[in-house]
Amino acid sequence: MCYYNGQALQGQQEIRLKQFEAKLNLSENLGRPLISGFDYGESIVLKRKVNEEGFEIAMMEWGFIPQYLTTRAEVAKMRTGYKDKTGKFKPPMVMLNAVGEEILMPGKIFRDAALTRRCLIVSTGFYEWRHVYPVNKRTGQPLKTAKKYPYFISLKESPYFFMAGVWQPWTDRDTGEYVESFAIVTTGANSLMAQIHNSKRRMPLLLDEAHAFEWLLGDPDEKRLQEIVRYQYPEALFEYHTIPANFRELPEPRAPFEYADLPPIALA
Repeated sequence: MCYYNGQALQGQQEIRLKQFEAKLNLSENLGRPLISGFDYGESIVLKRKVNEEGFEIAMMEWGFIPQYLTTRAEVAKMRTGYKDKTGKFKPPMVMLNAVGEEILMPGKIFRDAALTRRCLIVSTGFYEWRHVYPVNKRTGQPLKTAKKYPYFISLKESPYFFMAGVWQPWTDRDTGEYVESFAIVTTGANSLMAQIHNSKRRMPLLLDEAHAFEWLLGDPDEKRLQEIVRYQYPEALFEYHTIPANFRELPEPRAPFEYADLPPIALA
């Protein structure tokens, strides 16, 4: 799933979507090649303006906060896990992503946001792992434990692009803190991403300009939304390369790194 994104927007003065644009605020951190969703920090997000045309840029917290949580303490318990009264550990609920094919199902946490609060997350590239099972030299059979190879994925000739998202307003009922949070919508992988993210065969829902405009500023009904969340960005427009295993610790996480034992991606 998409838990690591980049927003390295140095040199960009504005974000454009068809005839609309919004100025980037230079006080915002525009030089972030790697953002970890597990930090639950803020990201640059486009949301629809209220009662007028166009969009605005917002800084939103990555990690959708359900309305049934009332305080930051409850949010922290959801995100990190906790022990219940019996001492049994309740694992964390990771709400960084929303499964596109499921977000409109009745009773789903993301349904209302998908219908009324869609957004676009700006990206300059994201990160995924490819799982490869080494062959046991003695038996000739694949080992049970896979080796993980990280990749950086971006789009050709695109300084930035858009991922579909859903967002949620939330207020801490103890402190009055107001937060806007979001989740990145995911979809089934195209044939390239199915090879890179081969453990899950999922990818963020990347949208071209026409689909991004419709998602953010259009008025699609549920049937059309179901079609959009299954959109697959053409693999021919992707760029990708392997990066160091410790990329999360490096000042330049996107730097190419070759692995001698890694089979190549099979291109169509």
